[in-house]
Amino acid sequence: MAAQTMHRLLGDSVLRRKARRVPTIDRSIQRLIDDMVATMKQAGGVGLAAPQIGVSLRIIVLQMLGEEPMAIVNPEIVKRAGEREVTEACLSVPGYAGEIKRSASVTVKGQDRHGKAIRIKATGLMAQALEHELDHLDGVLYVDKTEPVKLHKIEPPTLEVGGD
Repeated sequence: MAAQTMHRLLGDSVLRRKARRVPTIDRSIQRLIDDMVATMKQAGGVGLAAPQIGVSLRIIVLQMLGEEPMAIVNPEIVKRAGEREVTEACLSVPGYAGEIKRSASVTVKGQDRHGKAIRIKATGLMAQALEHELDHLDGVLYVDKTEPVKLHKIEPPTLEVGGD
């Protein structure tokens, strides 16, 4: 079982650096991927990029509802199509959400956790998550892409205690 790592928050310089390519997928990379998946699940996220846990390498993990988590090493977007406005939030910018423009569909290539070449064509939330996580690998956060008037604070749900 991987040790769950704390994710980094806005203001941490690692989030603003361009991440380095992974030269070889070895046991240390496998352990990092497992740690990233555990961190993403514990935080309730859909995706996580290695810089979000302080590791400046080009690795992302994603998990769509009802699916197994996936890792993409050295991912690159090779095609984008269309545009749509979406609301995004980020584990590294807690308490806020904002409206930004994302592609309607993307095609991403990279390697899976075993080094096998993969190509993913995605639309909807998966395309949005891929773009969001790949931005992290280039030191870009969604707040860099939103207009200040489209960024808003979100309140965590409060527990109501029942009375009479």
